[in-house]
Amino acid sequence: MNGITQSTALWYTSRATGVVSLLLLTAVVLLGVLVNRQGRLPGLPRFVVTGLHRNLSLLGLAFVAIHVITAILDPYVTIRIVAIVIPFASAYKAFWLGLGAISLDVVLALILTSLARARMSRRLWRSLHWLSYVAWVSALVHSLGSSNDLHSGVLLYMAIACTLAVIAAVAWRITHAGREIPREERAAATLAMMSPARAAQTRGTPRDDARPRVPGSSASGNRAPENVR
Repeated sequence: MNGITQSTALWYTSRATGVVSLLLLTAVVLLGVLVNRQGRLPGLPRFVVTGLHRNLSLLGLAFVAIHVITAILDPYVTIRIVAIVIPFASAYKAFWLGLGAISLDVVLALILTSLARARMSRRLWRSLHWLSYVAWVSALVHSLGSSNDLHSGVLLYMAIACTLAVIAAVAWRITHAGREIPREERAAATLAMMSPARAAQTRGTPRDDARPRVPGSSASGNRAPENVR
């Protein structure tokens, strides 16, 4: 059985870090899909979810960096540095490596926008982060097409599991989206719950027309008689 040698170490490292990168990117996408509009997961406070999402993203970026560097250094194929960030610029498997470049570019953009989130509107930030699906799909197809590692065995089952997990999470999110009150409507819903009319309905408070009238008061309120003003 052939083991890892000095000539194949870069090849194995590139493949292994590529697989780990796909798993981490899948975890980041799943976490982003499953959190509710308040940025929480059941049983976890918001700061834990935020930190977990950020750390997984940075860890995934680190593995992607190792994956890319070892692929460039591997003497088995020639991949130019420009092909890392410019899609379809590689002479070797241009389409499949181009998808990997698209995924890397989108991931970098998402991380940069997350670091600058305090300076961006929430609507713009959420709109940009829809691109995480583009990054994940590009990474998955890149992994399937750039090598034969994911075409059979355990790695094929892993790719199928990642795909089914994301599809199930998206389906769950769509199903439960209508049950959540949008942020723009929360204030109105809170005021409606606090309004006197709502309180009368929920606590049985007597209405104005059921209260005893003060002599001289009008139907619209307890105004004082003219001779008292």
